[in-house]
Amino acid sequence: MAGSLNKVLLIGRLGSDPEVKQMVNGKSVARFSLATSNTWKDKNTGEKKEKTEWHRVVIFNEGLVKVVQQYVKKGALVYVEGQLTTRKWKDEKAGIDKYSTEIILQGFNSSFKILSSKNNQIENFQDSPIEKSSLPDESKIPSNDLDDEIPF
Repeated sequence: MAGSLNKVLLIGRLGSDPEVKQMVNGKSVARFSLATSNTWKDKNTGEKKEKTEWHRVVIFNEGLVKVVQQYVKKGALVYVEGQLTTRKWKDEKAGIDKYSTEIILQGFNSSFKILSSKNNQIENFQDSPIEKSSLPDESKIPSNDLDDEIPF
C-alpha cells in the first residue's frame, strides 16, 4: 500500500530485567516488557484511576542489544521507537495458532533512549537521529511503581 506508515513511539518502564539471547545466526536479541500507564480522576467518585498497558519490545540491533544488556534494568524509564509486528506460531500442546504483537527495533528506523535508571543517568542510543525537542518533557512523565507481576 502506497503511503503507509508503521511507526511506534513509546515511553514507559521496564517490568523486568531485559532478556538477551543468542540467535542461531550468532547475533544477539534483547526482549523486555514495557509498561505504559494512563491516570485520571473518576468524575463520579473523585478517586484516582490508572490503566496500564504492557508492550513486548524486541531489539535486533547489535549495538542497542549491548546497551540494553549493560545499562537497563527493571523499572528504568525508556523511550523506544520501532515498528509494530505480529508473529504467528503453532501451540503444539493445544494444536492452535497463537499470535504475539511486538515492537521491533531493527535497522535505521529505530531509536532507544534511557530517560532514567537506578542511578538517574540519561543516555541516548539510536540508529537514526531524533530531535531531543520531539521527546516529552521528563518532568511531566508520571512515576509508576512496577513491582506487579507481568501478565505474560
